[in-house]
Amino acid sequence: MYINDQEQHQWIELEPYETPDSLHQSSTCSQGHRSSLILQTREGGSICLLCLSNLISNPRSPTIHVSYALSQLSLAVSQPPFLRDLIRLHPHFLVSPLVEALSCFDDEPIARQVIDLVSELCNSGSDSVYGEFVARITGRLSSGELAWSRRQLYTLHCLGILLGYQKNNPFPHIRDKDALILNLVTGVQLPSEEIQGEIFFVLYKISILQNAYKDDDATDVLYSFCPKLLRLVLEALMKTQSDDVRLNCVALLTVLAQKEFFENACANDIRSKNSCEADNFMLTTENVINEPPLTILFAEAIKAPLLSSDSELQVGTLDLIFFYLSWDGGSGKEAQVLVEENIVDYIFEILRLSGCKDPLVTSCLKVLDLLSTAEQAFGQRLAIGFSTLVPALRYVAGIPFHPVQAQTLKLIWNCVSNCPGIVTTSHIEELGLSLTGMLKKYTDGEMGMLTDTFSMACSIFVAIMKSPSSRGASNFSTLVQDASRHAIHACLSYHVKYPTQLLHSLYLLKETYAYSHEGNSTSSTNPELRNCILSICKTSLLPWFVTAIDEIEEDIVLGVLETFHSILLQDSDTATEFATSMVSSSWFSFMFGCLGLFPTEKMKWRVYLIFSSIMDVLHGNDFGQPIKDAASHLPCDPIDLLFLLGQKSSNNQELFSCQSAVLLILYTSSLYDDRIADEKLVLASLEQYIIVNSGVYLYGAADSVPVDLLVNLYGLYRGFAKKSYQISYSLEAEKILFNLISEKEWDLPSSSIHSTSLKWLFQQEKICKPLSSQILKLSRCNSSHINDIVTHRNSCQNTQIHTIAELVASEDNLAAALLIYVLKELVEEHRELDIISVLGTVAVIINIFPAASDQLCLHGIGSVIQSLYYYSGHSSVQMFVVISQLTFSILHLVHSESLSDDLTWLAITMKLMENLVSTVAADEWTEDSLIVIGILSLILHHSTNHALVETAKTILLSTPLVSILSNTIHVACSKGPALIDLGEQTKTGETLFFVLLLHFFSLQR
Repeated sequence: MYINDQEQHQWIELEPYETPDSLHQSSTCSQGHRSSLILQTREGGSICLLCLSNLISNPRSPTIHVSYALSQLSLAVSQPPFLRDLIRLHPHFLVSPLVEALSCFDDEPIARQVIDLVSELCNSGSDSVYGEFVARITGRLSSGELAWSRRQLYTLHCLGILLGYQKNNPFPHIRDKDALILNLVTGVQLPSEEIQGEIFFVLYKISILQNAYKDDDATDVLYSFCPKLLRLVLEALMKTQSDDVRLNCVALLTVLAQKEFFENACANDIRSKNSCEADNFMLTTENVINEPPLTILFAEAIKAPLLSSDSELQVGTLDLIFFYLSWDGGSGKEAQVLVEENIVDYIFEILRLSGCKDPLVTSCLKVLDLLSTAEQAFGQRLAIGFSTLVPALRYVAGIPFHPVQAQTLKLIWNCVSNCPGIVTTSHIEELGLSLTGMLKKYTDGEMGMLTDTFSMACSIFVAIMKSPSSRGASNFSTLVQDASRHAIHACLSYHVKYPTQLLHSLYLLKETYAYSHEGNSTSSTNPELRNCILSICKTSLLPWFVTAIDEIEEDIVLGVLETFHSILLQDSDTATEFATSMVSSSWFSFMFGCLGLFPTEKMKWRVYLIFSSIMDVLHGNDFGQPIKDAASHLPCDPIDLLFLLGQKSSNNQELFSCQSAVLLILYTSSLYDDRIADEKLVLASLEQYIIVNSGVYLYGAADSVPVDLLVNLYGLYRGFAKKSYQISYSLEAEKILFNLISEKEWDLPSSSIHSTSLKWLFQQEKICKPLSSQILKLSRCNSSHINDIVTHRNSCQNTQIHTIAELVASEDNLAAALLIYVLKELVEEHRELDIISVLGTVAVIINIFPAASDQLCLHGIGSVIQSLYYYSGHSSVQMFVVISQLTFSILHLVHSESLSDDLTWLAITMKLMENLVSTVAADEWTEDSLIVIGILSLILHHSTNHALVETAKTILLSTPLVSILSNTIHVACSKGPALIDLGEQTKTGETLFFVLLLHFFSLQR
């Protein structure tokens, strides 16, 4: 429609700028409208708002005129004075005409001009202007006056822009909301994608605005359209080819999902299905019957957005899935359907192509975590997509508190645990590096770690260790070592803030130690891994545990004890070393302290099981079995344990078992100077036990408590009593014990005994005979490995030899005298093998403590040697060699002041010279002959200190000895210049060396 020229210019005056006087004279426009409606422009013209309103709101106005008018208004509005006057004088005048212009003209440029003007006026005007625009536009849309067309599209677009402004919430200005929503839902069913896209955006904004309006009593405006609206949006999403429309669909669906609209719709689906089944499909409409389930429709609708190249759309769709699956009360069927419809494959592909960039990575992993609730169906697809998760973990592991760290780890753990065969060696190495890096950063304080994340990291390591592929990973053992170390150190640092994390790190530590025994790694790395775990426990965990016991809860204490126990249960040197470390740190008294803090059955059971295992490791042969058998009956308080000892147990097997356990605990703790109770109380309890239960030992079987154990305990606390001079003791108990020692077999070499106890025993004259028997037993046990005793002192026998050597070297006990006594008895009984054994023990003793040679000489070792030399004339060559070696060692180490029995040594010397002369005459020089020369040299040496003077004279005046020595020197000198080529390595050179040595000592006389 066109109009004449006069009409064309009736609304605007483009005249030169007028002075105030002339403006006053021109009080109206050409149409006679009053001057208050005329606003001046900066160029000197003027605009009559009424003329402008009539033009743009008249559908018969030529579009070119309308467009020109709108462009002039836009130009004027861009001028601050004009805009300021318009807003001040006529803020609402153009609202209605501009809204009419949107719906009057099917012209996109005009619509854009109008929308721009509306936007400018809303931005610059008051909230009331903005609210009136919203009210008029929504009123027009809700009235249904306009058929759905492009003009309606422009109105929708303008409303969408207005609803997106960051002004006061426009929701209360929306007119007739129900009618508006009804018309919009009707418009969704139109085939126009543009209209659908605009409607979806408007519905999205209305829903958001209502939620922000905070009217808790109001019903959601979209609620009554819930099932139908959801289906319409999903169908549109499935059919559209426009990413812009998809974005609006996804945005609207996301809001509806957050408001649990899907929950109501799914419930409606279930009711419809039940109704169909109940009525045998006779009372339902054909549409309802033919409609696909909402879950299927949803799965089909989201496939296209997931395949889009628009990352924003992909992220939005993933967020929609997340909220769709997150509503409360879900049966899990939704996730099952999505998995069956291959949505998991789409997400893994997005993740693979994401380049490990947020927010795609975050959204993908959040959704995969929710889909994992469909365990069986999801597991198959997880195995296929596992290789995509590994680099994703590397990315999220490097970012502190990444929102999907825990979800990523959980997915990987599910796959590694349920499908261990899918994990390759390269996967294991990459996962190990990522997880170890996380734990290291956590330990160093570079990043934090939530408990869920930490627990999953530890669980994955454990699952990897159980995977067959871990055997082929060359550096996996190193990674496990580092991970275990970092996990423990981090948890010890943050145990107050995150106490439960320590339980997970202990689980990792325990499984790592078990892994080191399973042969999953090379034999060279297994000991290294075990040593690493042992080092962590000894240097970090054990010291912390002892000092922090008052700050930690019972479950943490139990976790630490379980970890320690698992190490003790492994049969290896590591277990022995760790058990020694534990008992050396006052472990028994510390454990009873734990029982005082946590006197529960669970704690008591764990403590006594550890006691039992420690004894098995340290003593062997199920030594701690009585404790394990009696654990449920033992009290928590060590005082109550001692009380049990005072009871008579001859007819009570349960009490007897408990007493055996108590004695074992006292015995082992005492070996390491760990006092679990006052010494007076312990001694009194032991004495009472010996008195009331003596019949069990003297006349019955007591296999559970060896005699040597009781002897050690009693001797120890009697030794303490002797040191303090304040502890009284029972003579009756002592008498019973001595009778027990004399009448019962007990085996000192096979048991550990405290040095204080051993010393006290060797101070008791009443048990000299039993002690002599024990010395003989000990000598027999050590006769086959004498040379090992000095080198390896960790065994019971080596320790006892060392202790006895110390006793022999001191003066306040009977050890030296008993050794002499044993040798004399053996010589009288002609027991050559036992003599050799005891002589070997004496040799070791003086080698350990040279001062022992002085005590042996003072107690008459010379007379024993004399008897042995004369006895050896009727025995083997070995006997003579052993005696000679011991004699040489004693003379080499003893101080001259201790050699007082000149006649005895004279007899020994005469025997040696006689043997030497006959041997050299028959076989020339032998090793035995050289030892004899050495003994004679040492006798001459001691004579210079006024000891063995007469014996030395006998050596010097021995004609046969001088003869063989002179002859030996003469033979050597006969070699002439070749003599200088003879070294000590040659027989002649060695003999000449000893001969000259004897000659040297003779000259010192």
